[in-house]
Amino acid sequence: MSIGTVVVILLVLIAVDDRVRDQFSMRFMSSRPSVQLVAAGQQARDLTSVIAEVARDQSLAHAPLLIFALAAVVLVLFMLRT
Repeated sequence: MSIGTVVVILLVLIAVDDRVRDQFSMRFMSSRPSVQLVAAGQQARDLTSVIAEVARDQSLAHAPLLIFALAAVVLVLFMLRT
């Protein structure tokens, strides 16, 4: 379930932000898989940094919604606990 959540967030970021879409297409749509295997660590690091930057930018832009979502998650956890 956690992996599914990460995949959904990644798909939303790909759909919304051009930077993530460009990085994702550049990394995974290559025609030479041997070159891609050699540089996989660097590519993963670059993609992770772009995703983290976009997530930070989006969270700053939508801070009230983020606070509401965090409060909702806390309330749901308390409901499930009892």
